[in-house]
Amino acid sequence: QVGRSLMADFAAELADRLAITDKIYRYCRSVDRLDVAVGHSVFHEDSHADFGASYVGPGRGWIDFICVEHLRFLHHSHQVSNIIIEIDGDRAGSESYVTATLRRQDGDHIIQHEFWARYVDTWSKRDGDWAIDTRHCIVDYGSTREVDALPGNPRSKRDASDPSYGVLGGS
Repeated sequence: QVGRSLMADFAAELADRLAITDKIYRYCRSVDRLDVAVGHSVFHEDSHADFGASYVGPGRGWIDFICVEHLRFLHHSHQVSNIIIEIDGDRAGSESYVTATLRRQDGDHIIQHEFWARYVDTWSKRDGDWAIDTRHCIVDYGSTREVDALPGNPRSKRDASDPSYGVLGGS
């Protein structure tokens, strides 16, 4: 019985870790594909987001804001790594390292913005669903430079016409 109980506890914690990690990844997908619905699913309705000088307010409001803001850019890509999660019942905290690269047109020049930052999040599990209560984005450093752009793949889209939606659907 004890062994079975420990295995059940381990399986539940593993499932919670995977659910939180999945939401962290889906956040990146939402802002890169400009998918507001997916982004909203990452944040509880009453969540709070602090992205420093660019935005402080409701978490879902951040998604609305950044998906419009990203339209100013030609391309953008977010990668998350070094995810650390501490779970305590139906509450959790996490830190995730993020690298964000964005490109914009400036006359005849392509300007690339690069950021190395961390998402420091608090989470809660409500009705069986993990989502963010608070997110603090801490930019550790960044750079801006002119680049010589290589040709991109014309199939890469920032909406539901991207080939990934054929495999993943709307999630």
